[in-house]
Amino acid sequence: MYAVIASGGKQYKVQEGGTVRLEKLAGNVGDAVSFAEVLLFSDGEKVSVGQPGLENVSVHGKIVEQDKSKKVIVFKYKRRKRFRRLRGHRQCYTAVRILKIEAPGLVSVVPSAETDTPAEA
Repeated sequence: MYAVIASGGKQYKVQEGGTVRLEKLAGNVGDAVSFAEVLLFSDGEKVSVGQPGLENVSVHGKIVEQDKSKKVIVFKYKRRKRFRRLRGHRQCYTAVRILKIEAPGLVSVVPSAETDTPAEA
């Protein structure tokens, strides 16, 4: 069972028990997060596609990490003009563990998640 959610102008495929890195969300580690904008839902047999979103499907999770990703180096160079610019950037992200996908008429079994460490992406 999986769903496709929209967050921060991007789309993410999520599963129960999985961890996903999203654009920075407001909240602290341990706070509950709910995503109402679900674009697609599949229960393994049937696929439901929203136009643009599904009404009765929601995804619930928990924030497990607020951090910055690895540094991206931006280097600009123009030959023979003595022009060089070196800049670095670290994008903020929020790691969310997906606890439950709620859909009408669906009984879900949440897999046991012993650790709260996010998966490397």
